[in-house]
Amino acid sequence: MKKILIVDDEERIREVIREYAEFSGYEAEEAADGMSAIGMVKLNDYDLIIMDIMMPKLDGFSAVKEIQKVKDIPVIMLSARGEEYDKLFGFELGIDDYVVKPFSPKELMARVNAVLNRRDASERHASTIQKFEGLEINIAARTISVDGKRVDLTPKEYDLLFYMIQHKNIALSREKLLEDIWGYDFFGDDRTIDTHVKNLRNCLGPYRKFIVTLRGVGYKFEYEE
Repeated sequence: MKKILIVDDEERIREVIREYAEFSGYEAEEAADGMSAIGMVKLNDYDLIIMDIMMPKLDGFSAVKEIQKVKDIPVIMLSARGEEYDKLFGFELGIDDYVVKPFSPKELMARVNAVLNRRDASERHASTIQKFEGLEINIAARTISVDGKRVDLTPKEYDLLFYMIQHKNIALSREKLLEDIWGYDFFGDDRTIDTHVKNLRNCLGPYRKFIVTLRGVGYKFEYEE
């Protein structure tokens, strides 16, 4: 049974989400603030986190940053604010989805299912280890190394790299990347893809050459056997 951590300072919201999560077949635990969530993540394994943004002690964005340092867990953000800036910041941080309050619990569970299904599908269809010169990717373990040295990526940088490798030598539009990796309508704004690609290239060192920019289209992981 997959386990979800629900983080929100409003007890009633946590209760409603937990009720629907358990009805949907998930095990659920609760945290009332970002600091508590970080502590629970260090002690337990979760398959997904539902994280509110505006909370006492530590906001959701800051909590996600700290969690990413220790574990790779998909995150759906909750917020009473629907500004595009918050959404862009969240996705650039590496979250998987963004839901604006008030929300439908049924829709939230549908988004939870979609995020977990995408993660499961990515891992099922990936070979365990792939090598491209000095770049080695262990897709099952979600780790990479550059010339034998471990390199840490954010969860979404991992997803982006793995997706491009799975579709190597195929032109991928920004819209296609957003749809298949984020699964979210970004209102035509593809800046988050460019930001992730830039960060990813910086992490890959000399092997940034494999990620080719297709002007006016998107990107391609180019490698000839």
